[in-house]
Amino acid sequence: MNFLRGVMGGQSAGPQHTEAETIQKLCDRVASSTLLDDRRDAVRALKSLSKKYRLEVGIQAMEHLIHVLQTDRSDSEIIGYALDTLFNIISNDEEEEVDDVEEENSTRQNEDLGSQFTEIFIKQQENVTLLLSLLEEFDFHVRWPGVKLLTSLLKQLGPQVQQIILVSPMGVSRLMDLLADSREVIRNDGVLLLQALTRSNGAIQKIVAFENAFERLLDIITEEGNSDGGIVVEDCLILLQNLLKNNNSNQNFFKEGSYIQRMKPWFEVGDENSGWSAQKVTNLHLMLQLVRVLVSPTNPPGATSSCQKAMFQCGLLQQLCTILMATGVPADILTETINTVSEVIRGCQVNQDYFASVNAPSNPPRPAIVVLLMSMVNERQPFVLRCAVLYCFQCFLYKNQKGQGEIVSTLLPSTIDATGNSVSAGQLLCGGLFSTDSLSNWCAAVALAHALQENATQKEQLLRVQLATSIGNPPVSLLQQCTNILSQGSKIQTRVGLLMLLCTWLSNCPIAVTHFLHNSANVPFLTGQIAENLGEEEQLVQGLCALLLGISIYFNDNSLESYMKEKLKQLIEKRIGKENFIEKLGFISKHELYSRASQKPQPNFPSPEYMIFDHEFTKLVKELEGVITKAIYKSSEEDKKEEEVKKTLEQHDNIVTHYKNVIREQDLQLEELKQQISTLKCQNEQLQTAVTQQVSQIQQHKDQYNLLKVQLGKDNQHQVSSSDGAQMNGIQPEEIGRLREEIEELKSNQELLQSQLAEKDSLIENLKSSLTTPGTNEATASAGESEQIAELKQELTTLKSQLISQSGEITKLQTEKQELLQKTEAFAKSVPVPVESETVIAAKTADVEGRLSALLQETEELKNEIKALSEERDAIKEQLDSSNSTIAILQNERNKLEVDITDSKKEQDDLLVLLADQDQKIFSLKNKLKEFGHPIEEEDELESGDQDDEDDEDEDDSKDQGHIQL
Repeated sequence: MNFLRGVMGGQSAGPQHTEAETIQKLCDRVASSTLLDDRRDAVRALKSLSKKYRLEVGIQAMEHLIHVLQTDRSDSEIIGYALDTLFNIISNDEEEEVDDVEEENSTRQNEDLGSQFTEIFIKQQENVTLLLSLLEEFDFHVRWPGVKLLTSLLKQLGPQVQQIILVSPMGVSRLMDLLADSREVIRNDGVLLLQALTRSNGAIQKIVAFENAFERLLDIITEEGNSDGGIVVEDCLILLQNLLKNNNSNQNFFKEGSYIQRMKPWFEVGDENSGWSAQKVTNLHLMLQLVRVLVSPTNPPGATSSCQKAMFQCGLLQQLCTILMATGVPADILTETINTVSEVIRGCQVNQDYFASVNAPSNPPRPAIVVLLMSMVNERQPFVLRCAVLYCFQCFLYKNQKGQGEIVSTLLPSTIDATGNSVSAGQLLCGGLFSTDSLSNWCAAVALAHALQENATQKEQLLRVQLATSIGNPPVSLLQQCTNILSQGSKIQTRVGLLMLLCTWLSNCPIAVTHFLHNSANVPFLTGQIAENLGEEEQLVQGLCALLLGISIYFNDNSLESYMKEKLKQLIEKRIGKENFIEKLGFISKHELYSRASQKPQPNFPSPEYMIFDHEFTKLVKELEGVITKAIYKSSEEDKKEEEVKKTLEQHDNIVTHYKNVIREQDLQLEELKQQISTLKCQNEQLQTAVTQQVSQIQQHKDQYNLLKVQLGKDNQHQVSSSDGAQMNGIQPEEIGRLREEIEELKSNQELLQSQLAEKDSLIENLKSSLTTPGTNEATASAGESEQIAELKQELTTLKSQLISQSGEITKLQTEKQELLQKTEAFAKSVPVPVESETVIAAKTADVEGRLSALLQETEELKNEIKALSEERDAIKEQLDSSNSTIAILQNERNKLEVDITDSKKEQDDLLVLLADQDQKIFSLKNKLKEFGHPIEEEDELESGDQDDEDDEDEDDSKDQGHIQL
């Protein structure tokens, strides 16, 4: 400390101690002193001298200061002084007041000095690595000077320092920790450091982005109050622009991280007339620029489209449109908002449709497009605002055929508002096109050309537009009015705009070319303009006239004899000359403003005089200049060949289109059939499952039926055994007589059935004889057989009905028999029966038993006859089938006959069932007779008859199965 006082005192004592000697002594003290306090005081003294004597301190002390950083890291105070001293040496920030005369030279010297000291410092890469390690210290006196020093190094030699940091282990990650520092001074200076670090270095930008920089920066902006925040918000927005601009990877990461949604609150500014501070305007301007970075036309189309959709879905576009239609918004913010909305909707159909639906808050409401066009054609509006509106209109129509049709439709006679209460977009464009302001003429012409861009339909529709020039004169077409203004010799800007509109209109539209050539004054005007030798100002107009004439030749369909392709080329050869024509055509692309307009879609001009070319028109010129040159030099034969090739190509295209349509239809049909097949498969699976379930249910029912049948058989045997043990003591004579009468009735019925069966036998014999008779006509035999089968069917029906009636009578007899048994039991219990009556009853019972046995035998015979009848019927069926197979004419009758025979078979089956029921009833009557105590000798016969019935049923089942197979 005493040493420092002596040095400082000596400095003021006399001239023998110069500044360089003082600095040298301080440097020696830093290098040789063993006490930390002495070294600290010496470094503090160097810091105080470093601003005024920057060069001397830098030359003599830099090496010693770096050594202090390496050896004295344990003392934060001396490290802080050393970092501050190095910052003062390297930084170019001049805080001292400088005279006006010396200011420029001093600034240049300071910049060179800072760069030289920076180069010395970073020559050893370990110095930068050491500085990065010092930034990990949490002590304020170390971290803050370290941040400022590194920022200054990046400002001086950014690319070299960036490369050193990039190769340093965890270099960028250490710097990202500064954003999380709770001390705002360090955090804010950390943002400035990252600004310098990420400038023009894509690799570092990616690392910073993936170190969660977006999340931290957006949090800082939110904490500071969004657009109402201070300069910290501005610094964060600049850093975000560095990370996102021209960096597709970071843009995609920003979108995928849902950070676009967090931008919406930035633009919730309201429409107050006050509260627009300078800082707020700056912040909002940067926020709008950040949105434009994400949707810039220079970005890849896929990335731009996805960002546009995300902005619409989160409501950001809606918020921007709110600012657009708000009142009290500063002019520069309004202009930048229009440019931002333009690029958000450019080429995105959903966003363009939404913008078309936006209305201004006026009474009555007007579409936002109309309000903007009113500003564009108003010469009192600022130039930059009019350019922004034109850009917005161009972006609205870019790849938007629907919007183009809506704009052109406002010019057509059927859609113009006759009352005049509202102004349409088309009327505003026409008004601007023919106003006295040349800038309005140019803007309206370019806007209308964009409504026709790559849309042949609207080019043809615009030919229908008629304009009323003055009272009493007939209306003229819009095309004719444009050429009339051209011929009147208006300003160059107006003529350039109209020529660009006509070139866009006529290109790729032969109908418009025909309309243009139909006016006999147009071609002479163009040739006259091209042939004249005018000044440099008029050369651009001559080039555009040559382009328009070339378009009239190239897209000419030769529908007008006086202006066919060959005649127009001969006219050019005679009045202009082909070489001169090509030279004038080349004036367009050689113009100094042509290349500037071709770079970006946005019409960004420093002043109205530079507003000459449109971006889309430069693309059209580039496309047509070569083909028009070839068309001028082609001969008529080459033109014919080219036309033939075009026709062939058109035919080929039509064929290809036809087959494409056919393939498309077939694809649709295949899709429908595939869908039908899939549905049928599903239905089939469902039906198969249902059938499987039904089969299982039927099997279960069969099992249950067999089980019940077995149980019922056991119950019947038990009942029969119990009834055999019961003894009847007696029966009344009148009941027995009644039973006899009923048995007699059954017998008569059986006889009747036998007679009917005999008649049927005779019919069957007749059928056999008719079938076997030789020499008869096959057609007559078939007809007779059909009649006999019909008679057989009727007789079977009669037999069925008789059997049904007999079954009813048997049922009635059974009930009466049951009543008789009940009465007999009651009478036996009440009155004793004498021996004489028992013998009489026994005799009568024997008589009844005999009659019943006879009835049973008759029934068995009837069954045999029915069986024989069934067999004969089957034989007849086979004979009929064999005969009908040889007669193709009677095929339908054979099918009907098979159906009739099937019905007869079913009826016979029903008859067998009824007969089986009758047999069962007779068997039950036999059992009742057993109950009277009389033995029955015909049990074997009955059992054999039952066995025969079962055999008959089995045979019938087998025949049914055979018939189904046939």
